[in-house]
Amino acid sequence: MHYDDQSKAVTARDRAALAKGLFAEVRRVLRVNRYSKRTEAAYLGWIKRFVKDNGRRSPRDLGAVEVEHFLSRLAQERQVAAGTQNQALAALLFLYRRVLQVELPWLDTVVRAKRPQRVPTVLSCAEVTRLLVFVDGDTGLVVRLLYGSGLRIMEAARLRIKDVDFGRREITVRDGKGAKDRRVPLPDRVMGELRLQVERALAVHAHDVASGAGRVWLPYALDRKYRQAASEPAWQYVFPARELSFDQREQLHRRHHIDPDRVQRAVKRAARQAEIMKHVTCHTLRHSFATHLLESGADIRTVQELLGHSDVSTTQIYTHVLNRGAGGVVSPLDRGAREDAAEYVVAPLERALRSATEMPRSRLH
Repeated sequence: MHYDDQSKAVTARDRAALAKGLFAEVRRVLRVNRYSKRTEAAYLGWIKRFVKDNGRRSPRDLGAVEVEHFLSRLAQERQVAAGTQNQALAALLFLYRRVLQVELPWLDTVVRAKRPQRVPTVLSCAEVTRLLVFVDGDTGLVVRLLYGSGLRIMEAARLRIKDVDFGRREITVRDGKGAKDRRVPLPDRVMGELRLQVERALAVHAHDVASGAGRVWLPYALDRKYRQAASEPAWQYVFPARELSFDQREQLHRRHHIDPDRVQRAVKRAARQAEIMKHVTCHTLRHSFATHLLESGADIRTVQELLGHSDVSTTQIYTHVLNRGAGGVVSPLDRGAREDAAEYVVAPLERALRSATEMPRSRLH
């Protein structure tokens, strides 16, 4: 190996070591600030792409030009959505401000992509009924709660036994989006099925305890504050995972909640079997929940609280069904058709009746 090649190899190893240390520090700061696992994975992914796209140079040596070029490539070459581009920017903002602790004035001038206004996909009541026919088991019960209680998929997956109140017929959503708690209705039609699911979850937990496991993950270091809470039945997930998994953070085996991707696949499969010609996801059922409540006369503020929206303007997107949007307007084509019907159907009938009344009485007999 020539000296130049050897020096390049050494430089590459040094850059790899620096990058590895940087990623470890990003992960540490994310966990100290209690970011979710999904946010941790997303931010690390974007930071790794940013470093890789710039020749694995240290982010301290990069600036506004590199960040803007990176975001522009995402939009122009990869054609990512505006939300994806904004997530990449948020990851870089976190890197510079929270990890490297570098306040760069140009970060405030970077323009965020404008997210387009989208109308939510909503299923009709008949379509929801057809969809629910093709889902069963624990995934089917999750799907029914998404529509019947307006839950997000992660809120349903993380539901714990202690937060289901059969007596009051309500579910308490803990630490939802925006770190907010709220209460949602528990549909009567799933009461019996949900009771059986809780019994199955308790049986799974008893088996785990007998095998030396049975400690569930608790947020905000509650397992250190309440030593026995992690193994108590009340804290277990209503929808436990099929298998134990290894928690790398705590270095132990424990049972996680149901995989949300399994529910998503079940919904897509059911939509195909029900021959629903719409883009149906788990969140579509939440949209349908809100829309059908408003259609039935529920107050928009009540729907806002049930959905957990901070601003009522977010909930107002569903008012397109309340005779103020496309569904409440008569198309000019239909109006013309109605006028044509009046001219070519009603008018001849009226002329016939008029001529009959004017006809001489002798001819009528």
